[in-house]
Amino acid sequence: MKLALLQLNPIVGDLSGNAELIQQGVTRSRQLGADLVVTPELALLGYPPRDLLLRPDFIRQADKTVLELAKSLAGDPPLVVGTAERNPAQEGRPLFNSALWLESGEIRHAFRKRLLPTYDVFDEDRYFEPTRNLNLASYGDRAIGFTICEDIWNDRDFWQHRRYTIDPAAEMARAGADILINLSASPFSLGKPALRARMIGSMARKHQIPIAYVNQVGGNDDLIFDGSSFVCDRDGQPCVRGATFDSDVVLVDVEAMTGTQAAWPEKTIAELERALVLGTRDYARKCGFQQALVGLSGGIDSAVTAAIAVAALGAEHVLGVLMPSPYNSQGSIADAEALAENLGMSTHTLAIAPIMQAFDRVLADPFAGLEVDITEENIQSRIRGNLLMALSNKFGRLLLTTGNKSELAVGYCTIYGDMSGGLAVIADVPKTQVYELARWINRDRSIIPVSTLTKPPSAELRPDQKDTDSLPAYEILDEILARHIEHHESLDDLVAGGFNPAIVARILHLVKMAEFKRHQAPPGLRVTDRAFGSGWRMPIARR
Repeated sequence: MKLALLQLNPIVGDLSGNAELIQQGVTRSRQLGADLVVTPELALLGYPPRDLLLRPDFIRQADKTVLELAKSLAGDPPLVVGTAERNPAQEGRPLFNSALWLESGEIRHAFRKRLLPTYDVFDEDRYFEPTRNLNLASYGDRAIGFTICEDIWNDRDFWQHRRYTIDPAAEMARAGADILINLSASPFSLGKPALRARMIGSMARKHQIPIAYVNQVGGNDDLIFDGSSFVCDRDGQPCVRGATFDSDVVLVDVEAMTGTQAAWPEKTIAELERALVLGTRDYARKCGFQQALVGLSGGIDSAVTAAIAVAALGAEHVLGVLMPSPYNSQGSIADAEALAENLGMSTHTLAIAPIMQAFDRVLADPFAGLEVDITEENIQSRIRGNLLMALSNKFGRLLLTTGNKSELAVGYCTIYGDMSGGLAVIADVPKTQVYELARWINRDRSIIPVSTLTKPPSAELRPDQKDTDSLPAYEILDEILARHIEHHESLDDLVAGGFNPAIVARILHLVKMAEFKRHQAPPGLRVTDRAFGSGWRMPIARR
């Protein structure tokens, strides 16, 4: 049997467009000699469809599209397609997360998801009813077990702590499955492709059956899907690999365990760059933007954001905007200009000193007798935010914000200022990793000026300002933040780990106080296990 895994990049809600992608994939699979074709999880709808699933008209159209797809593929190999399916019972959630076997113009089998995740970015129990049935089907002389994403993430020998009491993969292996196929829409985070390969390899080796894994690819809102589909043989070795961060048709000869062999990134930082480029490209494309703009400060964050934008959209589609104030050094202006030249992107320069003076005049009476403080610094940022939004509105360009995860965590960003925009490209990248990413971008030639990498970080909102005036060194800050945000460590845990109690208390206080800002931030591309956004659900008002 030759099995084709369709690694697709769907648009959420685009039923006709996604059906066309699937049809194209089936045609290509037939040309390659495939006997059975499988899509990722909810491929017809795009993942995650979220509250579109609550709309009866959307589900009716999905039902209609599935039937049309089945008829259009009547002469092709059988297709197992991920979609939502109505629950006919009078109790429970209204839908199943299903994989439907389409053959000879009909729906022959329905396989339904058993384990519904409700952690991190997932909220599937809101929409779907779990099935209690085994998802086994015969094809020729083979028994095929079908699982959907989370169904394979509960192996008792791989995980120290299990979320569920049942293991669908183990049950189907005991029931006599000759091969397991998993339809996934598993979001990317750093190191996740390698983790999946280890986990599924361990399961294949334990049960002594091959496992095929097909994953969605592309960016949908804050989530990035890397693809990285693969097949493990019964010894747990990945013998077939699909592309990473790109669409693919992955073909495997199940008898010989041979087929597609795409190269996977060897370095985590290479994964990070490709993920951010894909996430930026797809967010712009799927939201209908062809052009973007970035505010260029001469600092490391805007430099990395601009480089990602150019890689995603092309230099001719990205505009850099310089907005110098009296506090910006000539070195920073020169760095921004050199970056734009190295990237081949156009720039505008809009000096903000006259606007700052106008604010001073208007606010002279209410501010009379008061010291200059962070208020005036924030005004500068909000002037820049207004200018960038004006350009975005006038020319229909997607404004990319440039703040990193470290700043967003402790509130070192200005709401309605540098937080203004449609997409926060590096909002899940800590400051120390921004520098690592910049060095990776410069691996072949100098794109980001060396002086941008070596000068002390500064917002340049007052004379001789440096980030370390009010924050610990980023190496210390980022370790505290990672342990607190991603590993849930408390003040006592961090102090026991050797950190200064006063520094820890202040940083954790800043994280809490910045919650209202994060609720108003643009979506940020998720690349870690715990990103601000849909996977971070903290109350604003709390003690």
